[in-house]
Amino acid sequence: MTRLLFVHGAGGEDDDEPLAEGLGSLLGATVDMPRIPSDDMSVEAWAGPIRRGLEASPDLVIAHSFGATVLLHVLASVPVPAATVLAMPDWSAAGWDVPQYEWPTVPSEVSLTLHHCRDDDVVPFSHLALASAQLPDARVVEHQRGGHQFDGAVGEVVASMRL
Repeated sequence: MTRLLFVHGAGGEDDDEPLAEGLGSLLGATVDMPRIPSDDMSVEAWAGPIRRGLEASPDLVIAHSFGATVLLHVLASVPVPAATVLAMPDWSAAGWDVPQYEWPTVPSEVSLTLHHCRDDDVVPFSHLALASAQLPDARVVEHQRGGHQFDGAVGEVVASMRL
């Protein structure tokens, strides 16, 4: 059975569960979603559970929002062949301007795909262009609808994945 590591966003332990389960169902994968509490929002606090998830050698890695940010930090030292990130904020001065969350350089051997919905009301759609400028090798997929939780767009995410 295919194994999916899904990294939820900040406060998304419950909110992201339908997204993770929907992806797992369409991918025919069992979902491992470490529940990371939002009481410590440091990169290091979130990186530990993500590293442990990667140690289990998942077949697929998908991360959402803040979880995607921390995944990129982890991938700088623990690369995987491919990762899909959904609605990832940009933390540079051009985005939300929070230097502690700015991503490091991701190794070129990691095949990244960035997804964002135009109607996301949490992370502005403009962050996708900022991310793609900083991650020029990443594949970019725009979705017309779906909001921050990719409601109704999960099938499009799966259809665009290169499995």
